[in-house]
Amino acid sequence: MSNQENKTEQSKIYKEAPVTEPERQYYFIEQARKEAEKQSRELGRPLSFCCVTFGCQMNARDSEKLTGILEQAGYVEAENEEEADFVIYNTCTVRENANTRVYGRLGQLGRMKKQHPHKMIALCGCMMQEPEVVEKLKKSYRFVDLIFGTHNIFKFAELLYRRFETGQMVVDIWKDTDKIVEDLPVERKYPFKSGVNIMFGCNNFCSYCIVPYVRGRERSRNPRDIIREIKNLVADGVVEVMLLGQNVNSYGKNLEEPMSFAELLRQVEQIEGLKRIRFMTSHPKDLSDELIEVMAESKKICRHLHLPVQSGSSRILKQMNRRYTKEQYLELVEKIRRAMPDISLTTDIIVGFPGETEEDFEETLDVVRKVRYDSAFTFLYSPRTGTPAAAMENQVPEAVAKERFDRLLKEVQEIASQVCAVHEGTTQEVLVESVSEHDPSLLTGRMSNNLLVHFPGEKSLIGTLVPVYLKEAKGFYYMGMPADGA
Repeated sequence: MSNQENKTEQSKIYKEAPVTEPERQYYFIEQARKEAEKQSRELGRPLSFCCVTFGCQMNARDSEKLTGILEQAGYVEAENEEEADFVIYNTCTVRENANTRVYGRLGQLGRMKKQHPHKMIALCGCMMQEPEVVEKLKKSYRFVDLIFGTHNIFKFAELLYRRFETGQMVVDIWKDTDKIVEDLPVERKYPFKSGVNIMFGCNNFCSYCIVPYVRGRERSRNPRDIIREIKNLVADGVVEVMLLGQNVNSYGKNLEEPMSFAELLRQVEQIEGLKRIRFMTSHPKDLSDELIEVMAESKKICRHLHLPVQSGSSRILKQMNRRYTKEQYLELVEKIRRAMPDISLTTDIIVGFPGETEEDFEETLDVVRKVRYDSAFTFLYSPRTGTPAAAMENQVPEAVAKERFDRLLKEVQEIASQVCAVHEGTTQEVLVESVSEHDPSLLTGRMSNNLLVHFPGEKSLIGTLVPVYLKEAKGFYYMGMPADGA
C-alpha cells in the first residue's frame, strides 16, 4: 500500500479533524468524498472536475496536486469546463492580460452556473494574492464558490469541505507563510516524468516582476523530503524529474543546515533508476562555479540550461534590478561553454522596458548574436501594476517596442535554426513522450538538450529512452528515424 493510500485509510478512523498536517487534510479529503458521493447519488453519475492551469511550471505542478486531491475525493476528470461539475482555475498574474482572460472565462462560467446551479467554481493561484482582485470577485462574481491563494494550496480539501458545509463563498488568502506540507496526493500528467518543487517564493524583486509579492519569500524544502519524493516517483515509473524553483540557485540558503543547489543535485544524481534531471529557473547573478562543475561531471543532468538574460544593456539591467552586467553575463556563458561545449542555452528577453533606447536594444541583439541561443522566449514589456517598473518614466511607445520585438524575433529564429541543426545526421537518446499531435503514425520525444524529435515508432515506446537518428532539422525540431536496436 502506498504512503498516500495508507494515509487515506487512516483518515477514516478520525472522529474529528487532526491538528497535524498532512493528516488533517486527509481527514477533510474523506469528509469531502462523503459529500461528493451524496451529490453523485442525487445526479445518478460521478461528479466531474476540470482543472485549468494558467502560467508557469510551478503552477502546473500545483495543479497536479489539486487534481490528486479531487480524485481522492471521488471526482473524475471531465473533458472541458462546460461538462464539469467543479471547475478550478489555477491563475497566473505575471501579466495583467492574464487577469483579463480569467475574468472573461469567469463570465462564461457564470452563465453556465445559472443553468446548472450545482456547478462549483474555484479560483486559486497567484492572481488571488492581489487584494483588489479578491475584492472584485467578492463584489462582482458572487457565484464563485472558493477562493484561495498560493500559500495555502495544501488546504484545498479543507476549504472544499467548508464550502459543502456552509453553502457560502469561501475565501481563504494568506499573506505569506513559512509552512511546507509534505505527502499530499498528486496526480501526474505524465507517468514517466514529473516536476518536483525544491523551493517556493522569490527574494529577487526584479523591478518588472510581481512574483515575489504573490509567491512570498524564499523557503526551501528539506533535502531529505525532496530525495524521498524523487525515490517514490522513480519507484512509480518516473525516469525524468524537473526540479522547480523561481531561482533554484538560491536553494538551501534558509535551511537550518544550509546546503547549496549543486550539493542537492549531487544527491539527486545518486538515486538509482532516475535517468534524467532537469531544473529551472537559474538566475545568472548567482550561478556558481560549483554548479557548473556538477553539471559538467553529471551523467544524468540534461545538457540544457535556461539562463534568462532579460536585456543586453547593463544600464537597463540595473533598472531591472537584475544584479549583473552584460559583461558578467557573457563571461558566465563563456565559463559554462568551456565546461560543457555541447550545452543548449535558452533564455528570456524583454523588449521595450521603460527607458530602453535604440542603443540599449542593439546591446540586446549583440548578446543574442554572441551567445547564439537554441531558443528564446521573447516578451514585449507590459507594465504590471504594483511593480516599480510600472511607475517609471520614459515608457517606450508601443509601436517602437513592437518594431524592435519583430527585429529581435527574426534574429533569434535565424540563429536558433542554425544552432539547432548541428545535430543533424547524429544519433541521440530521446525520451519518448507521446504520439505526435499532427501525425498519429509518429511519436514525439525530447532530447537531453530539450529539442523535440518526431519519428515513426510503436506507442509502447512512450515513457522510455530510445536512440533516434536525426534525419532532418526543421528549425526548432527534428524529423528522425529509430536507430538500430530501437
